[in-house]
Amino acid sequence: MKTRTLRFGLYADEQGLARVRELVDQTVGRRIARIVQADVARTCAHSSLTTTEAYELLVEQWAFEHPGQNSGEREAVELRVHLVCSLRTWRAIRKSVIKGLCPEGTEPHTCRVPWCAV
Repeated sequence: MKTRTLRFGLYADEQGLARVRELVDQTVGRRIARIVQADVARTCAHSSLTTTEAYELLVEQWAFEHPGQNSGEREAVELRVHLVCSLRTWRAIRKSVIKGLCPEGTEPHTCRVPWCAV
């Protein structure tokens, strides 16, 4: 097995980040995989961009979906989770986490934490 990385851009406060991290932990726990490291980054991997620059769309999404509301402590970050698993397992975990991030389906709705999979 090989170390593989899940990367998610998020616009979240500490509570939202904890929710996403818990979702990842639960999803990994149901598979043959092991988390070896998890980081919250404020610069993008392999780039000089900050996460604020790279995930500006998530900030705009939150503002559009919550007009007039204060964003509080939310910030654009990148959650990087390094896993030891097969490629098939990595794909299944990624798919399951994405589904968990926005479980409402394909109809227009507001996600609790604006996100994008990288």
